Amino acid sequence: MGTTVDPDLLLNLKKFGVEDAGICFNCGNCTAVCSLSTEMIPFPRKVIRYLQLGAKDKLIQSPEPWLCYYCGDCTETCPRQANPAEVMMGVRRYLTTQYDWTGISRLFYTSKIFEFFAIFLVAALVGLGFYAYHGPMLTDRVALNVFAPNTVIEILDLIMLGVLSFFLLSNGYRLFSAVMGDPGQYPPLSSSARQQFQNRLLKGIPVLLYIKEARGFVTHFFTQKQFGACGTHTQRVQWFMHLLIMTGYTIIFMLVVVGIRWFQRDEIYAIWNPVRLLGYYSTFAILYGTTYAIVGRLQKSKTVFEHTHSSDWIFLIMLWLTTFSGILIHATRLLEWPLTTYYLYVIHLMIAVPMLVIEVPFAKWTHQLYRPLVQYLIQIKEKAMKAEY
Repeated sequence: MGTTVDPDLLLNLKKFGVEDAGICFNCGNCTAVCSLSTEMIPFPRKVIRYLQLGAKDKLIQSPEPWLCYYCGDCTETCPRQANPAEVMMGVRRYLTTQYDWTGISRLFYTSKIFEFFAIFLVAALVGLGFYAYHGPMLTDRVALNVFAPNTVIEILDLIMLGVLSFFLLSNGYRLFSAVMGDPGQYPPLSSSARQQFQNRLLKGIPVLLYIKEARGFVTHFFTQKQFGACGTHTQRVQWFMHLLIMTGYTIIFMLVVVGIRWFQRDEIYAIWNPVRLLGYYSTFAILYGTTYAIVGRLQKSKTVFEHTHSSDWIFLIMLWLTTFSGILIHATRLLEWPLTTYYLYVIHLMIAVPMLVIEVPFAKWTHQLYRPLVQYLIQIKEKAMKAEY
């Protein structure tokens, strides 16, 4: 099957932070030093070659960019200073825009004006909503559930969850379709297999195989264990920080979006209450992880921190501010400062909601789905090619 060549591919990718891929002379050193690269799935060299050739179709179908966790080994040892680690990061930004059918991701990654406009627009809508529809502001005590009833917030949360899930999952399906490729590439089913699976196929592969391998998706989603396979102490620290942010965010997301009626209560839980302990863990994990990443980028203390796209800064700063404002709300509740609590609550949501609306389906948080999904699909493809059903 022929490959359509896009002569402007490398030029277009500069908008996503890919600056030096053109000077790579394909020595293969980056692939040789990568702890995660394998004979079957070699990178970063393969991806960089796609860029140089303008092989856009092959790039979109490539799973390799999602297997890179930006440990920086390839960049540190590149004889041409082509910065292959940052190339892979830029390609992930680009691929996110290719999977997104709305075009919002592309605007977010290529236009700083749109980045700030989208965030401020959503924040303003949240602020105006509270200005127009908030409940009574009792001052004799902190009554957050009178000012912003958790039953109302829960309904709004679930609506937001449904909308964001629709965009994220529909974009995830486009990734799935691209990575799985043409169903004709897999060995045809034998007559006994066709009878067994009764033609219940998805992309030419029995649905049963997807079900059998689902545990792998769950494992990669919650542990990011592929990142943990990077060998050095520095890389393991990076994996741990990544895991802290991911687990902390996932827990607090579930508490706030799904379990708001238990999380947002006017009575203060006992210190040993599971909901309060989970909240404390999430707060610590996110604040520590994001602070580590922000300080590292300011100091440029490691290779992975030397180049930072504006979208990376927005992601880290908004996540840090969301967490810190949550801490302030908890503190003012304990101090019994009603008005301060109410105002901080509005500010907190004016930061948190834009981060969720933009980041989850269209920007950095898509990695939380795309990475484990690609790992899962690779396992399925390998077994399908061997007809291991």
